[in-house]
Amino acid sequence: MLNDTLKIYETKMQKSIDSVSADFGAVRAGRANASVLDRIMVDYYGSPTPIQQIAAISSPDPRALVITPWDSSALKSIEKAIQNSDLGINPQNDGRCIRLNFPQLTEERRKELVKQVRKYGESGKVAIRNIRRDAMDAIKKMEKNSEITEDDRKQAEKDLQKLTDDSCKKVDDLTAKKEKELMSV
Repeated sequence: MLNDTLKIYETKMQKSIDSVSADFGAVRAGRANASVLDRIMVDYYGSPTPIQQIAAISSPDPRALVITPWDSSALKSIEKAIQNSDLGINPQNDGRCIRLNFPQLTEERRKELVKQVRKYGESGKVAIRNIRRDAMDAIKKMEKNSEITEDDRKQAEKDLQKLTDDSCKKVDDLTAKKEKELMSV
């Protein structure tokens, strides 16, 4: 029963790590990467739709993305969604597809992105610590209801702390890797 409880919280921590990883994928690192478009929603026949569901995205060279909608009537709304996003890239519409050219990042912009990445990493660690707090409360409640012994509680708290430390280390590793990617010219 206690192991099941710990497994639940371990899964939640893994989801937090995955979320941080997804956030990092959306940070533009000077190279063309289709994941920067993941969070952009297009108004497609009145409903917000991810670009990936209405268009093919290809990367003809390391600094460009080409978005080719399956329905040419969506071209204008895709262009508008990209312009309204925080991507900072002006789309070029040629009537059939949209080109996104990723400029070389300036040193100042790199530092801004590193700050943003650190903020995402810290948010992830806060989420993990909140999960640990919830798990601790659940374990103490189990002891209070005489479902587990005091020794079991202490062991569970130790296991939980190790799990938390490991999860925070994974977030730190992801953050360091993304910072290195951003700062490499």
